[in-house]
Amino acid sequence: MSKGIALSVLASVLFAVMYFYTSLLSPLSGVEIFGWRMLLTVPCMTVFMLASGEWKHVIALVKRLPGKPALALGLLLSSALLGVQLWLFMWAPLNGHSLDVSLGYFLLPLTMVLTGRLVYGEQLSYLQKIAVFFATLGGVNEVYQVGSFSWATLLVAIGYPIYFVLRRRLAAVNLGGLWFDMTLMLPVALWFVQSSEQGFGVVGQHPWLYVLIPVLGLISASALVSYIIASRLLAFSLFGLLSYVEPVLLLGVALLLGESIGPGEWLTYIPIWLAVLVLVFEGFKHLVRHLRP
Repeated sequence: MSKGIALSVLASVLFAVMYFYTSLLSPLSGVEIFGWRMLLTVPCMTVFMLASGEWKHVIALVKRLPGKPALALGLLLSSALLGVQLWLFMWAPLNGHSLDVSLGYFLLPLTMVLTGRLVYGEQLSYLQKIAVFFATLGGVNEVYQVGSFSWATLLVAIGYPIYFVLRRRLAAVNLGGLWFDMTLMLPVALWFVQSSEQGFGVVGQHPWLYVLIPVLGLISASALVSYIIASRLLAFSLFGLLSYVEPVLLLGVALLLGESIGPGEWLTYIPIWLAVLVLVFEGFKHLVRHLRP
């Protein structure tokens, strides 16, 4: 279990490092960084899946494709939904939306709870209802302060649940489905890099990118592999609890990059943080019950 915890925390730290790392990749834009990340991550992921025996899920999905245009269309849509999220993750730190994205990740566990209730009829526990209440208070203040949530916040908080629901509908909730999602992004990633002002030549014009870009791929692949291995080694409840480490670190990166929480925004963040703490407490209770002989 200790190895699983260490890998889960390592994955969250690496994702946060990658969030900050984008600020070092000047003069690349957010879409170029996204393109380079995909071009380097997919090969690394493929090697990992071949070595770990996970390639069988890709083969199984390929066998399901003939004569099923709805499945092919669903995979394209799934790839597009994930691609938007990965693009936003690379774009936000360079364009003053780091706090908005981190808030979206804080809200994500709550929107996932609500998705389970609305889509799958799952019942909310007493503590989940309290968490939803606190999150609603934060949402009401945000609407009062600025009229609505930032589009970047909503894209994370609502976009990911839609993506996960679609993955379940496609019966592709495994590494094979994720590999397809990322592989289908490669033409777009290649176009983002090639169609930029300097294209692939940007590396020759800025020699330090010869080092920084491969390191980006290494960080991305290492974070993904650590996350995958941790998900197998840990109980689901503990793995879910540790997922809250990432938004905390993303918030720290946003503040490190110069963004700040305005006086009126504290009444948005504090209730949402309280909601997350309630969910953490509930998860901890389940974990203790699970580990008890």
